[in-house]
Amino acid sequence: MWRIVPDSIRLVAFDLDDTLAPSKSAIDARMGQLLIALAERVDVAVISGGQLAQFRSQVVERLPDAEPATLDRMHLLPTCGTQYYRLRNGEVDTVYAHSLTDDEKNRAQTAIEEEARRLGYWERETWGPILEDRGSQITFSALGQSAPLAAKKAWDPSGEKKNALRQAVADRIPDLEVRSGGSTSVDITHRGIDKAYGMRQLAEQTGIALDEMLFVGDRLDPDGNDYPVLAMGVACHAVDGWEETADFLDGLIPTLPRR
Repeated sequence: MWRIVPDSIRLVAFDLDDTLAPSKSAIDARMGQLLIALAERVDVAVISGGQLAQFRSQVVERLPDAEPATLDRMHLLPTCGTQYYRLRNGEVDTVYAHSLTDDEKNRAQTAIEEEARRLGYWERETWGPILEDRGSQITFSALGQSAPLAAKKAWDPSGEKKNALRQAVADRIPDLEVRSGGSTSVDITHRGIDKAYGMRQLAEQTGIALDEMLFVGDRLDPDGNDYPVLAMGVACHAVDGWEETADFLDGLIPTLPRR
């Protein structure tokens, strides 16, 4: 989507599900090797609506051994940047975590359950809980957090259900941000929270300018949860699945100087 000038890149940020790995799945060994090779050259960030536990199981625990200085260039931003962690001395170290209040959580959960039931989207058979409190984010997953990929893709292939639910809930709680998440999910956070917020936090925390960053994601379309990054003017590269991301990195990494 952009003409990428390798010498200008100091940080590469990624969406997680369907960009680095299939939804809710661990990264492939090939991807783990590529992320470490990339971190030997530039800072690497992962920004997703998922919670920290997903980042641990999908990414951190699947990374190959690496030098501490390389791992220190890894940035983890769950719930679109309302939480921020670094890999330091082999541990996940908290930079900050901004949680919703109890009142905000209660109103968010009530609104999304009532609207999902009203619209007929509250499923009886699911793979795990439909609603999840992620501290700084309430997440609705129509089929549960552990639903198989095929079932998730079949539930709402056009995105019509998810978009209708998002709008209905947003009308109920205008003081909070309600946005489409993954293939079957809707996320609720404080106002102004999306992946553009996460990118701004990266710039503030690292001192790396936004025009020195590259974002890679699978949902850069106007209805996608990666689109706010594109809209803010950050250089972006669109992919369709982790294999495309891996192929892209195979070409990009050799052009970047080793640090």
